[in-house]
Amino acid sequence: MKQWYETLFENYGRKYEEEIYTQGTQGECDFIEKEINCDKSVKVLDIGCGTGRHSVELAKRGYSVMGIDLSDSMLNRAREKAAEKNLKIDFIRTDARTLSFSEEFELAIMLCEGGFSLMETDEMNFEILKSAYNSLKQGGKLIFTTLNGLFPLFHSVKDFLDSAAKEGNTVPGDITFDLMTFRESSNLSFSDDDGNKKQIETSERYYVPSEITWLLKSVGFIKIGIFGAKLGAFSRNDKLTTEDFEMLVIAEK
Repeated sequence: MKQWYETLFENYGRKYEEEIYTQGTQGECDFIEKEINCDKSVKVLDIGCGTGRHSVELAKRGYSVMGIDLSDSMLNRAREKAAEKNLKIDFIRTDARTLSFSEEFELAIMLCEGGFSLMETDEMNFEILKSAYNSLKQGGKLIFTTLNGLFPLFHSVKDFLDSAAKEGNTVPGDITFDLMTFRESSNLSFSDDDGNKKQIETSERYYVPSEITWLLKSVGFIKIGIFGAKLGAFSRNDKLTTEDFEMLVIAEK
């Protein structure tokens, strides 16, 4: 049986790129470059790369990038974009929970809930962090964003998502947040790339900073920084608050 995120991304590559949360690519890549001191020798692993928006932008800037994702539809769109710009990027269909890489990359990125927090169980999410850790060389960095569990304690997730809604994009309804599991469930209505209207039940995991720190330390990361994640404008100067819907996490091996 397919999971909700597999169904959503079956035929959604072009529609995905119109979503409001995918519009910050340039600024996010500016931040990534600063974090690696613009060192073009750095090999980058883009986990849950989707349509390759960060992979393509980083490759344009001269970095060696590999993108992995579960969705053939998203990967096909990523390959199209790379071909249009004559960029050589390896886009591979594989599961982020079971990556076979061993100390091959200096940097791993996992942005816009690229796999992590979408999984059905906490154990599966943990496996993604382990896979990312194993893929990195000693001294390597993992940069990722995830849903901030402090936000729903102080705000209505429904009101926030409604305020950011744009006609033609995904529309979540019947949103519930479980305080025991920190999972948000919703009825998601959307149209795929062919205009077919669909509806699926989603379940996403929110995390609080202390959980993320503990999980990353359990995996083996040594230095961990957690910040507020502002779309297209990541910064270590943004202290995480209850106003941030997402958190930016930087972990060093």
